[in-house]
Amino acid sequence: MKGYVYITTNKNKTVLYVGATDDIKRRMNEHKNKIYPNAFTKKYNCDILVYFEEFENVEDAFKKELRLKAGNRKKKEELINSINPE
Repeated sequence: MKGYVYITTNKNKTVLYVGATDDIKRRMNEHKNKIYPNAFTKKYNCDILVYFEEFENVEDAFKKELRLKAGNRKKKEELINSINPE
């Protein structure tokens, strides 16, 4: 099963959220519709997809998610800007 790691932000680009999933369309729909009442992405309105990467299996996506979460904001911004400079 394919996996995806992704980064979302809010409209002011002040907050970054890193996540991983096996269905990115479904997951982004969940973020946009704020279906989880206590979620970080709901609290900070992180529903704009700024980066994603596809993996052959979901386990690799979760490993990459952990590496990204362990990194600092500057590294995340560099990754985003490498494919999405806007």
